[in-house]
Amino acid sequence: MGGKGGKAKALRLLARAMGIACVAIGLLHVVGGNAAIPGAQDAGATVDSLGRFLGAAFAGYGLTWLWVARQTPVPATAVRVLIGVFLLGGLARVLSIAVAGWPHGFQVALMVVELTLSPVYFWLADADEEAARSALPART
Repeated sequence: MGGKGGKAKALRLLARAMGIACVAIGLLHVVGGNAAIPGAQDAGATVDSLGRFLGAAFAGYGLTWLWVARQTPVPATAVRVLIGVFLLGGLARVLSIAVAGWPHGFQVALMVVELTLSPVYFWLADADEEAARSALPART
């Protein structure tokens, strides 16, 4: 996936993958409630309600990724905003560790994904716009 075209293809692929994953995870939380949260199966009605609500929001976040991935070119500003929200989620997990201690290991793994994937998306954010600009005929 070298060059501008390769980066643009990678961006589209990763944006679609992010969208599909977030929709699936969000719907899992809507349907599964506490059972979808490792370590929180017995957390009670308040956490169940919160988890289902946030699951719906996460599914909507995923649908937004899918919408962005379908744009031509993929808008860099939208990618930066969406991945900024993703990164904020990872940083919120770091804050939670500092305040409340270490969560279930699965949550730690998700934090690692959030913190390591974010820079990749930021790096690719303008790839499709750049590829579209370079495909335009040169001005004379």
